[in-house]
Amino acid sequence: MALLHYYEILLAFMSFLLIFLLANQDGIPVNWPILGMLPGLLIRIHRIHSWIAEILPKVGGTFLLKGPWFTSMEVLCTVLPADVHYIMSSNFSNFPKGPQFKEMFDILGDGIFNSDGDVWQDHRKVGQLFVSHLKFHRFSGKTSRDKVKKGLVPVLDHASDLGLVVDLQDVFQRLTFDTTCMLVTGYDPGCLSPELPRVPFADAMDDAERVILLRHVVPESIWKLQRWLGIGSEKRLKDAWVTLDHVILKYIAKKREELSKGIKSQEDQEEGVDLLTSYLTTKDETIMGSFKCDDKFLRDTTLSFFIAGRDTISSALTWFIYLVSTHCSVEAKIIDELKSVVPEKEPNKWRLFTLEEVNKLVYLHSAICEALRLYPPVPFQHKAPLRPDTLPSGHSVHPKTKILFSLYAMGRMKFIWGEDCSEFKPERWISEQGTIKHEPSYKFLSFNAGPRTCIGKELAFNQIKVVAAAIIYNYRIRVAEGHPVTPNVSIILYMKHGFRVKITKRWLGVDSS
Repeated sequence: MALLHYYEILLAFMSFLLIFLLANQDGIPVNWPILGMLPGLLIRIHRIHSWIAEILPKVGGTFLLKGPWFTSMEVLCTVLPADVHYIMSSNFSNFPKGPQFKEMFDILGDGIFNSDGDVWQDHRKVGQLFVSHLKFHRFSGKTSRDKVKKGLVPVLDHASDLGLVVDLQDVFQRLTFDTTCMLVTGYDPGCLSPELPRVPFADAMDDAERVILLRHVVPESIWKLQRWLGIGSEKRLKDAWVTLDHVILKYIAKKREELSKGIKSQEDQEEGVDLLTSYLTTKDETIMGSFKCDDKFLRDTTLSFFIAGRDTISSALTWFIYLVSTHCSVEAKIIDELKSVVPEKEPNKWRLFTLEEVNKLVYLHSAICEALRLYPPVPFQHKAPLRPDTLPSGHSVHPKTKILFSLYAMGRMKFIWGEDCSEFKPERWISEQGTIKHEPSYKFLSFNAGPRTCIGKELAFNQIKVVAAAIIYNYRIRVAEGHPVTPNVSIILYMKHGFRVKITKRWLGVDSS
């Protein structure tokens, strides 16, 4: 009976704590003795992105989250453009990724995302050279077109013909996984087909990304203990790590063998080259600097490209098509704009669009920017100062302070984007002259800002435009009845329950083969 009495007391205390937290109408967690704000954070972890967007306007755009007393968990979350500009540009040297970032993202190894200083500059110099090379651009254009025509279209036609409900997010992940794998390694894994085969590599990437987000909200001592014991979420990360390494190292070994035997033909070279081939065949030390193309370097570099290509672009496509399909007026304007570049002899007929055609379209570009504003593929950025500093907002930070920019919240701040910030409104990106309106990167942070601005920005826009044009012009996409749409909890902003849709052909009786 005494034991039951203790359980009743414990249950009453936990109920009181839960009621207190939930009754806190402003959503700001209580800074408890010993526990800090951790209970309030954990109870809202399932909707972390929207919660941050709700509380930051109430506290002036910056909020200091304090963890338990026995930890060094102190996180300054900000959406203030002045702070972002200070950290990412004007005082860039004092705000590297830092050793704590590298430990949280340890699965990325020593790739460009985890690097600082001279190593990061060397990574960026080499990567930018290869990504901007004419041979890679040629290869990228052909790869994207072929994958849309031979991979995406058959899947969409299959779903349309049979009246199936499909998870379009899964389709986009398969599309960008295949495309990215081809651009980086030269090999097509063939994940995008009507059979939709299981993809262990993609599953492993999803698991790793979820665990990394948990590392941001759980005290460091706890997740490190889990990692040491090999239990819980850290065990999932370890298993994912093994899968990723196995697949990537297999591609590297295959590419080394192919190049050593001179299998790649001159005809293949004329169609362009993949990034792995460029890294392995470049002997110029002035380009590669101190890098040696051993398996460790190539593994870290390849995985970084995979995350940059597969995850961000598939996330962007998912949210963009969702927004367009639920805003009929926007959809109609995009279709009208696409029709403007279609030759008069091809009206109301199935077709794919070239990169040259879609790059002329202002409204399409604006709509993509607007989707990225509301649903940035990477919903937050993480920084830490080398030396104590004071931000323009007046907040003092020190080397143990984690600084988070919430890109998801930034897109929903009225003081940044106006009273209509929650609306999907492509027109906000179009100037009075009818051209694309430039917004500073410290306000629109989807492609990063300052010296770390994404080197693949143009490539990403190109891929999104070609895929989106093919879908919007040729098919009607409608969200399946009753399907819930909400962001997931991860370092990549996907839909928690997938994107289940019904697909119908826009041009009936037209063969798309």
